[in-house]
Parts: sequence; C-alpha cells; structure tokens
Amino acid sequence: MEPNEKIAKILRTDKDFVSVAAERLKSAAGRDGVLERIMKENEKAMSARLKILNSSSTSAEAIYLSLIDKIRADDRKLSEHFMLRNVSTEEGSRTILNFAKELSQVGKGFFLKQERAREFILKEPPKNIIKALGYKNAEELLDKEDLFEAYSALRFMEDRDWLNNVFFKQLESVAPGDFEEREIETRALGEKWQKAAKNFVKKKYHNVSHLKELGLIFVIPEKFDVPGEVIRLLTLVLHYLHEVSFYSDLFRLYAGAAKDHTFAQKLIAALRGDVLDRRFPEEQRGRKWMIVQRYLAKEDLYDWRLFEPHVNPEAIHWTKAEDDVARLGERFGKLELGFWHDLDFVGDYFPDASGVEVLVSFNLIDTVMSLVQERDMVKYLYHHQEALWNKIFMEYMGKEKTEELIIKNFDQGFIKI
Repeated sequence: MEPNEKIAKILRTDKDFVSVAAERLKSAAGRDGVLERIMKENEKAMSARLKILNSSSTSAEAIYLSLIDKIRADDRKLSEHFMLRNVSTEEGSRTILNFAKELSQVGKGFFLKQERAREFILKEPPKNIIKALGYKNAEELLDKEDLFEAYSALRFMEDRDWLNNVFFKQLESVAPGDFEEREIETRALGEKWQKAAKNFVKKKYHNVSHLKELGLIFVIPEKFDVPGEVIRLLTLVLHYLHEVSFYSDLFRLYAGAAKDHTFAQKLIAALRGDVLDRRFPEEQRGRKWMIVQRYLAKEDLYDWRLFEPHVNPEAIHWTKAEDDVARLGERFGKLELGFWHDLDFVGDYFPDASGVEVLVSFNLIDTVMSLVQERDMVKYLYHHQEALWNKIFMEYMGKEKTEELIIKNFDQGFIKI
C-alpha cells in the first residue's frame, strides 16, 4: 500500500486529500519523501515496541492488551516512585502537581492580575459558593478563602449558563494592562471543596481542570477505583501545564499586537475554542490548513473538519506531556518510561479474531485513557490520529516553525501554505 493510502486509511480520509496536502507542503518547504519516511518511522517504532513487549502475535486484541498491561505496570512503578499509597488524597494530588510542574519546565506566563480577578468576584458574586461555605457575601469569601481555590470552585459549583453568560462575560472589559507575568498556579483542593465537587467528577474520570486566563490548574482529589490513576493524573497535569503555557503565549502576542478593544475579542475567541466551520474552495485544499484547537472527535466522530488537512495544538500539548514522561524515564531508568517516547503518531491496522482489520493506537494518552475506562469498554484513538496530522505538517515545516505558525495564525483559524 502506498504511503498516502496507508496514512489516509489511518486518518479515515481520502487519499487524494493527503496527496494534495503533501504536494502543497513539499512546494513550500522543499522536502521530498516525507510520507514515506513517516510510514517507515511508524513501522520501525511499532516493531521495536512489540519486541520489548515480547508480543509475537499480530492480532489487534493481543497488541492492545500488551499495551494496556504495559501501562498497568508503569502505573505501579510510578506509585512506588512517588511513594503514593493513595493518589486520591490532597497530599497525593499535590505531590503529582509539584512534580509535574518541575518536570514540564514551563516558565512564567502572561495571566489576568489577581486584583482584577478579585474584582470579578466582587462584581458578580458566586452565590452557590458563598452559600455552600456559609459566608455572608463575596467580601467575606475573598477574606477567608484562597483566590485560586475560589476560582477553581467556579467550574463545578456554579451554573454553567451563569458562568459563561454573566461571570466570564466580564472578560469583555479586559485590556492588556489587566494581565501580568507570573508563575502558573496549581491547587489540590481540600475536603470542603471535594464534598462540593461530587457532581462535577461523578462518572467522568476527569477531576483535573484549569482556567487559562488565570494561569490556574487544579485537581479535585477523587478515588475512581480504576487502574492507571497515577499515570492518568500525571499526564493530564503535564498536558494542562503545556496548554496553559501555550495560551499564555497567545495572550502575550495579542497584548503586544492588538489594540485594547480587540485584545478582549481575541482573548475570548481563544478561550471559547472557536474552530472554523466553513469549507475552503476546492482549489485551496492543501493550501490552507485549519487550526483545530479542540478534539472534535469527542463531540462527533464524523465531524467533516477531522478529514480535512489541519493541525491540532491540543495534540501538541499531549506530545509535550509524553516527552516529559519519557524524560522522567531517562532520569529514573527503572521506571522504563522511555518506551512511550515518540509514539504519539504511531499506530496501524491489525486483524482481530474474526479477521477484520482494527486500528490500534500506540499513543500513550490513548492507551492510558483506554485503561482507565476499560470497564466501560471504551477504546481511544483520536489522540493518535490528530497527532498524525500534526506529524505530517511538522515533518515538512519543522516543530518550532509549526508552533510559531499556529500562534501567529490562531485568531484567523488557519495557516496559509
């Protein structure tokens, strides 16, 4: 099978889309044979990992289960390394947060000033939080509670419509001067917040969230009683650290280039996760690569934008998280985490028990999430597929140039080749 056909099959798209996009990139970058190299790298990576796993079977199920077993083993080793008896405690979550921040090596960011954040709460008091904690008003809340913990609670204690249409509507008034350079803040929420968060994390396996504009990542310590909890939490926090850092670069760019009234508009569009929803004319296919800043496959597996040439910054944040995990493996060889290095785009079709070809992802995040939701028979693939779109673009344009182009063109939603 030709490289463009194999890649198209993995991406569930038309081989002509891949060929045309590759030709456009080839003309722009002057690099040839890229698709062939990607597929050879893919084959080499799979072969090497299957050898490590001692997997002689080429069945989809056997390979998938071998990868799942590897994650189980890695999770146990990480638990021992961090000396975690229980990652679901406030102390355990804080241990992961602190280690992830050190490991990620993200620097300072450009975030909303704390005094401005306080003004938002005073102007639009979060009534549910105030009532739940027994305070009289917003002033008492801010006097007695940590500002970043109060902001974390907005995500799970306040009504979504009020949050988006009233509280965060205040962002329409911000200007570059309302932002400052400071460290990313992390919080592991204590018992009083945990009780209030029960509905937020119920059946979601997702107790980590963030506020990009505030430079905040928080964990609600919660025991899901599923395997893979440590590596899931570590990779999620690493991902959010890189994501928050990425958006900080955007905010800084907007502050330097935009006038005060356009800064807020661009900021809100970025936070909203806007993605173009119009097709390019046929003659522009491959000349314009969409910037898809969300995992659209989580919302609709057949969203047409998934099958058009695009780059996904979300997948870049995950790749950086995987690189961090691999670097941890280099520091502590006994963890054997180097196995997952450069596997973000790796995967292929293998026959199942009935002979039907099934796509197997070697992507660390897909495997972690599949393990965590194994009891629900959920198998993840979309991190791998989005990483492959990124891989194609990066192999032509380079990693650093790709990120530079994404940030530069983020507000218009596409990169012109």
